[in-house]
Formats: sequence, structure tokens, C-alpha cells
Amino acid sequence: MENPFEIINERLERIENLLQNIYATKDTNNVSVIIPEIMNVKEVATYLSVTPSAIYKYTSAREIPHSKRGKRLYFNREEINVWVLENKQLTNSDIERMASDYLSKRPMKF
Repeated sequence: MENPFEIINERLERIENLLQNIYATKDTNNVSVIIPEIMNVKEVATYLSVTPSAIYKYTSAREIPHSKRGKRLYFNREEINVWVLENKQLTNSDIERMASDYLSKRPMKF
């Protein structure tokens, strides 16, 4: 027969792990955040912290990756992440590194 205290300790550890996972996925308003793989206009607007009308504007201009089924718009979370990060601004150290790489590959002619 198993020790009941060991069973209690195991259960408490599982509860602690679950609570840590829950707290790790909470936003600042203490509301659990679950981001689905496929989002609708309202969800993607919340995800990007913009208004739904801004999302409609992006879709009509074909600026944001989306799918359309009938009258409904759908957005893939991974595609949205790539879209957000595709126009990354280079830091000064990135520019300096690129310049030094360029100069080291091209010999200077005098």
C-alpha cells in the first residue's frame, strides 16, 4: 500500500505546476489568455492591440495575410507573427556589423 502522504505530495506538485502554467499565460488584467491557431477579426485585433476596423483596412488593402470563407475572415497566428516581424528595424549595431562585413569582403582600391 502506498503512503498517503506521498500521494498527497504528488497531487500538490501537479496542482502547483498547473497553477504556474496558468499564471504564466495571464495578461496584466489577470484574465487567462488563450491564443487560438486560427483567429477571427476580433481576436486578431485584440492580439495586435488594434481596432477591428484597422484589421478590415489591412485586409482590404491586402496588407495582412488572411483567408476568406464566405463572408468570414480568418487569420493564422503564425502567419500574423511573421507579418508583424517582417519589417524589423535594424539597430545601430546591426548596421555597423553589416557595414564591416561589406567592407571586409570588398578590398579597397587606391
